[in-house]
Amino acid sequence: MNEIKIFCPATIANLSCGFDVLGLCLDNVGDEMIIKKSALKGVRITKIVGANLPLETEKNVAGVAALALLKALNSDAGFEIEIYKKIQAGSGIGSSAASSAGAVFGINELLGRPFATKDLVPFAMQGEKLACGNAHADNVAPALLGGFTLVRSYAPLDIIQIESPSELYATVVHPQIELKTADARSVLKQNVSLQKAIIQWGNLGGLIAGLYTKDYHLIGRSLHDEIVEPLRSVLIPGFDVIKQTALENGALGSGISGSGPSIFALSKGKTTAYKIAKAMSEVYDQMQLPYEMHVSRVNPDGVRIIEN
Repeated sequence: MNEIKIFCPATIANLSCGFDVLGLCLDNVGDEMIIKKSALKGVRITKIVGANLPLETEKNVAGVAALALLKALNSDAGFEIEIYKKIQAGSGIGSSAASSAGAVFGINELLGRPFATKDLVPFAMQGEKLACGNAHADNVAPALLGGFTLVRSYAPLDIIQIESPSELYATVVHPQIELKTADARSVLKQNVSLQKAIIQWGNLGGLIAGLYTKDYHLIGRSLHDEIVEPLRSVLIPGFDVIKQTALENGALGSGISGSGPSIFALSKGKTTAYKIAKAMSEVYDQMQLPYEMHVSRVNPDGVRIIEN
């Protein structure tokens, strides 16, 4: 196999109570990549469609992630990467993670799978480090592995895959403003009170328990962020109204997707998910704020091959 075309999914990270440790994979929102073997050693980004991003390998998250993988293998193989961006940068649904995850997945396939998929996460994290200065895994892990992922530890890296309840759907609205991850991180406090931490621990444990037991009501009760959302929500136009609208229309819970500005809602069933999407749309229509809307089940597989 000398060439591969892949779908690189968008993701929702944090999920209210799981800052930097929890994420889920979306099913019908994502980028595409074509990766080809090359006679020239190293990695080259030859085409980017849909976004104004650097072609220089060391300045592109896909390039940096790919180089990290080849360095670990001490490989002199060569690859060319074409990126077709459909996830906007700064949208809060894992644009950089999709590129990073896609690059390492595709090259690993073309090399005959020297790494298990879970072992690709550290290489993809190097792309995230380039994007925002922090090598976090809460987007790249679900993008690669699918479903929900919990980063139990970063040192050493310990990632737990969690199967999604079958009727769980996500609705995501992206107001058309860009909010850089680095800027969204700059508003966060480095210390939190013990009282807030206790509430957050309880909600994270409750959400994990709800996913394993498929208890939708427990999932909903646990989708509460005591620490990050109060600080970041002021950066997102209409956040409080959108969240309240989602809850009034049947959402189990709602919050900021990643670092924002996208806002997610989880619900039981496709019908409710689309009802929430309609209600969210009406809010931003009244505000005359352009937006994109996505409704998706949880993708159980992560990055997938389209053609080879």
